[in-house]
Amino acid sequence: MLLAAPAHADELRDAVAADMPELMALYRDLHAHPELSFQEVETAAKLAARMRDLGFAVTEQVGRTGVVAVLENGEGPTVMLRADMDGLPVVEQTGLPFASKQVAVPASGVETGVMHACGHDTHMAAWIGAAQQLVERRDSWSGTLVMILQPAEEIGEGALAMIEDGLYTRFPKPDYVIAFHDAAQFPAGMIGYSPGFALANVDSVDIVIPGIGGHGAYPHTTRDPVVLASAIVMKLQTLVSRESSPLDPAVVTVGSFHAGAKHNIISDEARLQLTVRSYTDESRKLLLDGIARIARGEAIAAGMPEDKMPTVTVQEPYTPATFNTPDFTEEVMAGFRARFGEDRVMQVPSVMGGEDFGQFLRADPDGVKSLIFWVGGVPQEQFDAAQRGEGTLPSLHSPFWAPDAEKVIATAAEALTAATLDLMPANGG
Repeated sequence: MLLAAPAHADELRDAVAADMPELMALYRDLHAHPELSFQEVETAAKLAARMRDLGFAVTEQVGRTGVVAVLENGEGPTVMLRADMDGLPVVEQTGLPFASKQVAVPASGVETGVMHACGHDTHMAAWIGAAQQLVERRDSWSGTLVMILQPAEEIGEGALAMIEDGLYTRFPKPDYVIAFHDAAQFPAGMIGYSPGFALANVDSVDIVIPGIGGHGAYPHTTRDPVVLASAIVMKLQTLVSRESSPLDPAVVTVGSFHAGAKHNIISDEARLQLTVRSYTDESRKLLLDGIARIARGEAIAAGMPEDKMPTVTVQEPYTPATFNTPDFTEEVMAGFRARFGEDRVMQVPSVMGGEDFGQFLRADPDGVKSLIFWVGGVPQEQFDAAQRGEGTLPSLHSPFWAPDAEKVIATAAEALTAATLDLMPANGG
């Protein structure tokens, strides 16, 4: 896929281009100094100061490390633009001259390198770019602009933390919520979107399976939790293949299976860790209820006593599915097509990855319209080589992910600005 030149150049695009040296300097600084989830103290302070300088009323420490910046500009709708701030516990291997050398201690307690391996540095730089353009164009729009920096997206907790800390009560409640995410599967500068469900519910499930341990030579004196856990793993596969509708996407993956410590000892416990993906609340319930039922049923079939039934724990909070309001999504994308050209704006399949952006719609499903879109980040030369089978592309969260940041930031800053201007015409329309 080769992206053609923009459909037309205009004043907004030229203005964003003029800001790009400054935005790229910010991007490189953010990239070199990532911070882990709920540790984004310096990042938040740095960007909050920029927003104050632009004239926003800024509140820090919303949802622990989040930032809310408000600019009131007459009568009209309220639009909220969101960027996420946190990096990942990944040792960077991109070879970039501004590669991160940061280290930190995540919740695991083990010191690690830190990297913006999901591109949140491009999100923040584009967010600042949009803020600058909207401030410069205050005569062209009317309403209230709420711009938020969200912490802890990578652990799926930051959006909810901000909401529970009064995002919709302490500050103007949005009519529209918009964000973007860089994409490691599309060429740089492409815009992708999915009306309706865009990303999945994400549940982390732990199953502790008691057994009756003993000597490996005398299995008849034991109740082997490895065999029981294996039966549970295999039976779990039927939840998607035989209980969930084939038209309703679902995933049940056992990512970890731990038991025992020696060749000839039958353990007295096994542990499973699952990731469970779905879109609808109904599908999520079917899967989670099925996991609990299967774990108990297989234990009964194995002859386990009632006091040694498996324990199934669903971690809270979970990451809810992200739903793009269909009519709103199509309206915004029609504007993007006119601005960027048909070849750069494409409907793409939904994914089973997770993104806690969905919390902003769930907090007020009747009053908010929501959209998150993709901006491709793969350098064109790399994308073309991969299309020819001459290499593979690193994914998001890879230590090798190095997007074409200039194209991502320029495209996203222009898109966020244009969408906001369309939603908030001067004097309320």
